Amino acid sequence: MPIATAPLDLLLLPTWLVPVEPAGVVLKDHGVGIRDGRIVFIGPRAAALKHTAHETRELPDMLLCPGLINAHGHAAMTLFRGMSDDLPLMTWLQDHIWPAEGKWVDEAFVRDGTDLAIAEQLKGGITCFSDMYFYPKIACDRVHESGIRAQVAIPILDFPIPGASTADESLRQAVELFGDLKFHPRIKIAFGPHAPYTVSDENLEKIRVVADELDAAIHMHLHETAFEVHQALEHNGERPLARLSRLGLLGPRFQAVHMTQISDDDLAMLVESNSSVIHCPESNLKLASGFCPVERLWQAGVNVAVGTDGAASNNDLDVLGETRTAALLAKAVAGSATALDAHRALRMATLNGARALGLESDIGSIEIGKYADIVAFDLSGLAQQPVYDPVSQLIYATGRDCVQHLWVGGKQLVEDRRLTRLDEQQLVSTAKAWGERIASQAH
Repeated sequence: MPIATAPLDLLLLPTWLVPVEPAGVVLKDHGVGIRDGRIVFIGPRAAALKHTAHETRELPDMLLCPGLINAHGHAAMTLFRGMSDDLPLMTWLQDHIWPAEGKWVDEAFVRDGTDLAIAEQLKGGITCFSDMYFYPKIACDRVHESGIRAQVAIPILDFPIPGASTADESLRQAVELFGDLKFHPRIKIAFGPHAPYTVSDENLEKIRVVADELDAAIHMHLHETAFEVHQALEHNGERPLARLSRLGLLGPRFQAVHMTQISDDDLAMLVESNSSVIHCPESNLKLASGFCPVERLWQAGVNVAVGTDGAASNNDLDVLGETRTAALLAKAVAGSATALDAHRALRMATLNGARALGLESDIGSIEIGKYADIVAFDLSGLAQQPVYDPVSQLIYATGRDCVQHLWVGGKQLVEDRRLTRLDEQQLVSTAKAWGERIASQAH
């Protein structure tokens, strides 16, 4: 007999439900009920079917889990994908990427590149991403239109960048966007000082004051390479993390991206400040930047999330693949096969990401009251058989092509592997046109 409460908007009935919180749990033959964009019911299938629902979806052989969270990237750089490969970081940046950005990046570039990135991420099971790129208002517009969730970090550097001639202008843009979007249900504005070697103490202190006043996050590339740390020590006798600690930037709202170089003192500062680390293993591997010691951080209590970085240095925006790489690399770096097991790897790609972005009360796990940011992975394929442990199968034997359905705030954005709001063929056509234009004028 149906339960006499308001009908559910949507009832999902997968074979496996992995809520992520509590940790390590796999629920067989359970249902998830959604109303007004939030999760209102979790329980056994028999109890679920007693609820009236406007729509009921049977999801046989599917694993339902929180949407993946890409905690670091540069969305519009999808249009530079594969343009300057197999180069060390500073050569790649100074001789190739920065000149290309100066020549090509405008509002149209950011619009089209961000659309392409959003589509790729949605099809890969990503319901929320962090972006740090030029013309951030354009990126916010694209996020708003697409239905995805995002943190948009406003890039701030000491020198002129596309869309802002000074650091003060970037800071003003950030404050204005923060105010405009403060109550947006899916967009969160953060401050994005690019890196210790591109932002002065004076500008970092300005950012800290404003971020503290607004209770906003700070998202920053940090300790990406040994050279960065060595150069800082040579120039001012201080490691970059210690400098940021001295300036008061570290804390629960601080997101340290990369962190491949971590001393005992660095680890103590991260733990004491409760800062988060965003691990981007494939970009770090491709640029030979180093290895973030994920297991060491995890065991010390540091929150570690996962990010893809931009498509120009990865070269995809595949958080599931990134998480597999992270799990395997963590074992090699720690010298332990038990490091970063499959369940913890999935947590890193979901709830840890939400915590890093300050969104853990709303997303990152399948819990009553949270937004229904959910992805369904199809584990019925030949390469996934037999299924002993669905989470191990997801991390070690499943690709993003197994994303069958995806919802953000209860709205379906991927259905039967197809985008519901974005025109995939148009996106491909637009990206090809940009590629031909850029390649025709390459030196």
